[in-house]
Amino acid sequence: MTPVRRKETTVHVDRIACNGQGVCAELLPEWIVLDDWGYPIVRGDALPADLEPHARWAVANCPTLALKLRKVRAGGSPP
Repeated sequence: MTPVRRKETTVHVDRIACNGQGVCAELLPEWIVLDDWGYPIVRGDALPADLEPHARWAVANCPTLALKLRKVRAGGSPP
């Protein structure tokens, strides 16, 4: 029997679509900071469950739709 791995949520930025408006960092400052040019730097580890609603709000309000949530298997490998 194969062990069931839990899926975790990570935040991803489409660097081509992003134009550095910084809305994501304002809405999710616990997870996203801006670089010197205003582009987001996102933590690469799994998003804590209590931040998921905030992350969904940030994704929904990204003006260029560059912010995404991804489900990954625990340990970082894609599903």
